[in-house]
Amino acid sequence: MECIPECRPELVIDLYQLTMAASYFEQKMSAPATFSLFIRAYPPNRNFFIAAGLEELLVFLENFRYQIDDLEYLDTLGLFKPDFLDFLGSLKFTGQVRAMPEGTIFFKDEPILEVTAPIIEAQLVETLVINMINVSTMIATKAARCVNAAQGRRLVDFALRRTQGIDAGLKVARSSYLAGFIGTSNVLAGKIYNIPVFGTMAHSYITSFPSEIEAFRAFAKAFPRNAVLLIDT
Repeated sequence: MECIPECRPELVIDLYQLTMAASYFEQKMSAPATFSLFIRAYPPNRNFFIAAGLEELLVFLENFRYQIDDLEYLDTLGLFKPDFLDFLGSLKFTGQVRAMPEGTIFFKDEPILEVTAPIIEAQLVETLVINMINVSTMIATKAARCVNAAQGRRLVDFALRRTQGIDAGLKVARSSYLAGFIGTSNVLAGKIYNIPVFGTMAHSYITSFPSEIEAFRAFAKAFPRNAVLLIDT
């Protein structure tokens, strides 16, 4: 088994989007359609949301193309006719996106984003849109609640080691910074998104020395201007 390849937006899709698109194609349906994304209800103890994920989504939509190996894989499924696969091979996203700016407060039943495109295109990007906006909006909303609860105290994201995967760690860093955190421990996120990076020390560092005070002194000597010491080992 190989590592997961670099994410390509055209296959970030549920199978039924492709089968519906194939049926539209067979029926020669190409009229424009508008798909609206909204949240129907609040989770417990919530009364607002923070929009996030738009910038990355737009990049994915700009790069929405079916590659030869994508079409070869879809052909192995035995579901799609050659003329539909040929159609996919020449397809790119030509629709319009209307959306709230990232960081906007919104409420249930308000459209966060709308895609207007020929119905096949709109159908094919639906899963991608929902996935990318939902996860980033969820994180930004939770981060905003943390900022509110902190009452002016500065917050930094240290979630990378506990998030569910590398991509999730990047999304947490970006969305929490968008919502008011001042930085992240995630060095890759710092590089990609130009977010200030922060760090302290780990229990493993403390226990590598004969005593706690020796560990503190060694770290302060190495970083005299920004030593943050872990005191609960």
